[in-house]
Amino acid sequence: MNALPRRRGRGARLPRRSLMIGAGLFPIVIAGCGTGVAERTVATGDEDLLEAHGFADADARAIIDQLEALPVAERPQDLIASVTPVSLQLQDEVGREAELPLPEGLFYLSVAPYLETTHECAFHSLTTCRGELSNREITVRAVDSSSGETLEDGTRTTHDNGFLGLWMPRGITVELTCTVEDVTGTASIDTQAEDALTCLTSLQLT
Repeated sequence: MNALPRRRGRGARLPRRSLMIGAGLFPIVIAGCGTGVAERTVATGDEDLLEAHGFADADARAIIDQLEALPVAERPQDLIASVTPVSLQLQDEVGREAELPLPEGLFYLSVAPYLETTHECAFHSLTTCRGELSNREITVRAVDSSSGETLEDGTRTTHDNGFLGLWMPRGITVELTCTVEDVTGTASIDTQAEDALTCLTSLQLT
């Protein structure tokens, strides 16, 4: 897709446990495996885009973490940054595109627990997606469904965009539970499939 997509509205209301559907900004390209989480590889695209936006020396994980944590007012308006199960895909307003592979063996999921209002999403947009509960303390528990290993168990604060980011092992199923005060929601997360969701907006707290 060459044109920048329109930002989705925030007012959509989804039924509980609704299935998120959608498509990424670009075709998924399976990048060559690296040897460490800090590897800097551009699978495809334009180095000028990365330099223009201050990402010349950053890998996919660093860019994702940086953009996810930015206050909404400081997020670049001329950049679309979409996370797929295998890569970070970037496009700016002049049509330049770049793709960076995610760290080997890791999967990124951005979660926006909600009480009443959410939006449909499949591949998380770091610059446009907005969740209902911004800057809120949330108790997060993530468990490997097969091994029973606890991947995360503690309190997190959602970013200004209403999301919190989770880096998890690739190739597993995760039972994710989020709690705010006396309301809780649970979802089963797949980190294996090439079309696995990287944007979880269907986790309603009840």
